[in-house]
Amino acid sequence: MTRKFFGTDGIRGTVGEAPITPDFVLRLAHAVGRVLKRTEERPTVLIGKDTRISGYMLESALESGFNSAGVDVVLLGPLPTPGVAYLTRAQRASLGVVISASHNPYPDNGIKFFSEQGTKLPDQWEIDVEAALLEPPQWANSGNLGKTRRLDDAAGRYIEFCKSTFAHDLTLKGMKIAVDSAHGAAYHIAPKVFHELGAEVFCIGCSPDGLNINDRVGATHPEALVSAVRANRADFGIALDGDADRLQVVDAQGRLFNGDELLFLMVIDRLQRGERVPGAVGTLMTNMAVELALKQRDVEFVRAKVGDRYVLEELEKRRWLLGGEGSGHLLCLDKHTTGDGLISALQVLQACVRSGKSLAQLLEGVTLFPQTLINVRLAPGQDWKKNDRLAAECDRLQKELAGSGRILIRASGTEPVLRVMVEASEAAVAQRSAERLVEAVRAG
Repeated sequence: MTRKFFGTDGIRGTVGEAPITPDFVLRLAHAVGRVLKRTEERPTVLIGKDTRISGYMLESALESGFNSAGVDVVLLGPLPTPGVAYLTRAQRASLGVVISASHNPYPDNGIKFFSEQGTKLPDQWEIDVEAALLEPPQWANSGNLGKTRRLDDAAGRYIEFCKSTFAHDLTLKGMKIAVDSAHGAAYHIAPKVFHELGAEVFCIGCSPDGLNINDRVGATHPEALVSAVRANRADFGIALDGDADRLQVVDAQGRLFNGDELLFLMVIDRLQRGERVPGAVGTLMTNMAVELALKQRDVEFVRAKVGDRYVLEELEKRRWLLGGEGSGHLLCLDKHTTGDGLISALQVLQACVRSGKSLAQLLEGVTLFPQTLINVRLAPGQDWKKNDRLAAECDRLQKELAGSGRILIRASGTEPVLRVMVEASEAAVAQRSAERLVEAVRAG
């Protein structure tokens, strides 16, 4: 059975349009509850959300759906996605539920789930839920309905967990940090984490009104943070996205560091502390310079499909700890079970404090290759995989780049677009090469 509703990160869409409607979300929760009750007599689920105005409506629908299946609910209120994952594990709950569309604008929203271990759930679980959606509901009678309560100190528990991942012998005292929470789920949490570790903190993107999440702020719009760091002469800037599972960092000079560079930094920090790092996982989009720099240090590098869930799968398969994406989804599996923007930021700051070096100094060993990415809209029925001219052009370019660059061509999963990416040691070479490939696609 193929999945109709679940994508790579739960179910997501525009509020008021299928499937993000209250009637469907109630049915979804009821179906999930029935799947849970196959193995547990009285399941308990935690529900957290970001700051979108639609979160109230979807929270109510989820609560009703779970209660109607005989499942107890604990409401967490606004909380980062990784905070829900942590509390699901800490509270010994059956399931964690997050109402968020991550970095999307406020008209969108979504539902995603975590297992009792605080990890993403397998494809088969999602298939089981979709099968249950096709079955008629089995409403619990009054004596067997689920109950709902609120966990009032959810934010405080998560703040303490984040702080516990920072070395106890280090402090952020004397450091000035700009925090951009994208008007999202970490607006009341991120500033406290850094402040309680000793930093002087000032905020942008920490005043949600239900409609401004990710609006020209946050990890997807880091230019706001760059300006704030420079204007306030901060030592660092930390940008999170709407649900706080991705991270971008800015240094005192206003230079922006992406997830590829931060992954490399976390590996180097551990190597310098004498820890063994057998390998790291990136994605098909990870900059080739990171791969080469890691291999020079005898750290194996593996590429997964784009998406943090695929990075996690590869890490678990190989029993490695560190992985991530250029977008800022970073995984430190000895610190948390899922990607966490706050915990990743603390790992970066910890490396700088311990070494006494700046981000730029720690990253002297890697200079990212210029990338050119061009999106090419495909004609209806166009099969780019059967394009002989494109295949021939790819072969010619691979030989020309000869280890000093690479080509990646992949179809979008959400629209009829082909993404053509070329990396090379020189920006002009990457641009020309990508344009040659695009011409071949359009001629095919």
